[in-house]
Amino acid sequence: MNKGTKVSDSSPFKGEQEGVRAIILAAGTASRLRPLTSHTPKCLLKVGERTLLQRSIDALIKAGIREFVIVTGYLHEQIENFVRKTYQDSLPLREGRGGSFRFIHNKDYETTNNIYSLWLARPEAEGQEILLLDSDLLYDGQIIERVLADKHDNVLTLIRHELGEEEMKVVIDAEGSIVEISKTCDPAIAAGESLGIERMGKAYTTALYKELEVMKTLSNSPLKGEEHKASPLRGGWVGSGGWENSFYELAFQRLIAQGHTYSVLDVTDLFSCELDTVEDFENAKERIPADLF
Repeated sequence: MNKGTKVSDSSPFKGEQEGVRAIILAAGTASRLRPLTSHTPKCLLKVGERTLLQRSIDALIKAGIREFVIVTGYLHEQIENFVRKTYQDSLPLREGRGGSFRFIHNKDYETTNNIYSLWLARPEAEGQEILLLDSDLLYDGQIIERVLADKHDNVLTLIRHELGEEEMKVVIDAEGSIVEISKTCDPAIAAGESLGIERMGKAYTTALYKELEVMKTLSNSPLKGEEHKASPLRGGWVGSGGWENSFYELAFQRLIAQGHTYSVLDVTDLFSCELDTVEDFENAKERIPADLF
């Protein structure tokens, strides 16, 4: 399986990450976090002195990333205004392609899942080397540095803990490559949970958007009866509204069969925290290390 070529030891990642683009998905409503998100996007909620989005952007800038694409949806103007106000003196803000920050608005955020936001980023991500991040993560910025320092083109971060039905679980082979990624796989055979930070090489993003195009076509085909049930996009953990209502890991899973996969980077030793409920946010304030607060 192709999990990416190794980067030459003579060219270590340091300084500016020329050509590496951060794709940050920030479209969701985070309804489980209401009332915290009733008037504020989840990524703009604060833990300590900084918002979740600010923590990610700061970590990315520190690691040398200079190009950002943020896919917005719910309360998108708040996110765009925050980034402009916070980073206008740090990096140039331009609306055109090639600028340091570019915003893409997912107007269908209420009826689609993160796979559709990833699809909308196609003009900025296809055939490019990217870091893909969910915008609502709380984590130690050293994780970004480790991802960039890894010698493989395609890297997926993983954390090990007791697993249940809700987590995006990862099954790996003896060589550390992913052979299954889904919410429905058996927790007993899973190595851990996907954190939601992936690095993809140019060959992978090319294959990824080709596959998303295939999924879009299959989902829109007029299938009926038994033919509908046999569709490769039906059943399992595909969203009931079609491919656009699925998690983007569905595309990762489909690419494994085509020989495209990830090398797993275990970051369990570094702090990270899931923030799905109001209780999670309160607990995070207690759990976050003092030097990250």
